[in-house]
Amino acid sequence: MGTVFSFDLRDPVTPPVRRALREAVAWLHHVDEVFSTYRPNSVISRLGRGEPVPERYGPEVTEVFALCAEATRATGGWFSHTPGGRLDPSGMVKGWAVERVSQMLDAAGAHNTCVNGGGDLQSRGEAAPGTPWRIGIAHPARPGEPAAVVTGHDLAVATSGTAERGAHVLDPHTGRPATGLLSLTLTGRHLTRTDAYATAAFAMGGGARAWVEALDGHEALGITAAGEVWRTPGFPGTVLAGAAP
Repeated sequence: MGTVFSFDLRDPVTPPVRRALREAVAWLHHVDEVFSTYRPNSVISRLGRGEPVPERYGPEVTEVFALCAEATRATGGWFSHTPGGRLDPSGMVKGWAVERVSQMLDAAGAHNTCVNGGGDLQSRGEAAPGTPWRIGIAHPARPGEPAAVVTGHDLAVATSGTAERGAHVLDPHTGRPATGLLSLTLTGRHLTRTDAYATAAFAMGGGARAWVEALDGHEALGITAAGEVWRTPGFPGTVLAGAAP
């Protein structure tokens, strides 16, 4: 998936948890082999070329495509798994993979965890008894400086922006890079949808704030191309850069 994953566990690492960690890492490698757009022989690359793929991969691909279709409907077409006419469900796959790993660890007895996939996170429980998770959001125009700190329990946090990969998110309606925002951070409970919705909201540019404010269960922090910072009323954290009201 072109990024790094990390696991922060705050419970004792019992044998079942250690086994779940091994299984989670193996499963993430499997997801990469199936869905990576960087691998010419991945299932998704072969599908993009119109080539047949083994039936054993069908259920996973079908599940992801169904989630993509749902996100496309929910965002009015601002989420797309074929941006620019090319098959690429990456905007869904990473959040889906991280949330699945979080579920695997929870089922094994690790109830206070934070799984990080390239800056998109699914947290569960607490960082310590009585202490919520604190997640820093990097400022896209000021390297090394945080724009905000998100605080909460059982929280999904996804950021789409230009800081790491430049203007790589496409406006699905035009096929051109979205340039209205430098960064859009979305919070919710479940990373699968939160990550996809963050991608869509970033593509919306100036329309993102109103859309998120009407979206149940999610809050946002946006940084515009002009450097202005805004947040929705329920954004769960502290904004460190200057924010619009």
